[in-house]
Amino acid sequence: MSQPSKFYFEDVVLHGVLETPAVTITEAHVALYAGLSHDDPREAGAVPEILPLCLTTGLGWRVPQPPLAVLAFMGFEWHAMLPVRVGDTIFSRSRTATKRSMRDGGVVIEEREVINQRGEIVHKGKFTFLVAKRPV
Repeated sequence: MSQPSKFYFEDVVLHGVLETPAVTITEAHVALYAGLSHDDPREAGAVPEILPLCLTTGLGWRVPQPPLAVLAFMGFEWHAMLPVRVGDTIFSRSRTATKRSMRDGGVVIEEREVINQRGEIVHKGKFTFLVAKRPV
């Protein structure tokens, strides 16, 4: 049986938790990010503040679940709790905090944490999405 191509509002489990695979941040990650964003770290070994968010968002495509059927990205709130350094290994853990049905879709609020190899939460925040309901 093949996996569905989209994950719809009805499929979202309230308080469901999803973890991404981990990635070790390298100088190459920092250089590629700096080349695109012009956000160069000021000290050797430092990681630009938004890079862990970008990397873990990309790692979300590697979880064993189809992509969420997002109609609109409604906003986010994000906090860097601890510095991240080259050589740190990070992954993210997300939890569906809120799920509110609407006519053609629903609002989903996801709480996300970025965790390093020591188990420390280095970043955290919330994402708010408008998600499509399954077509009838």
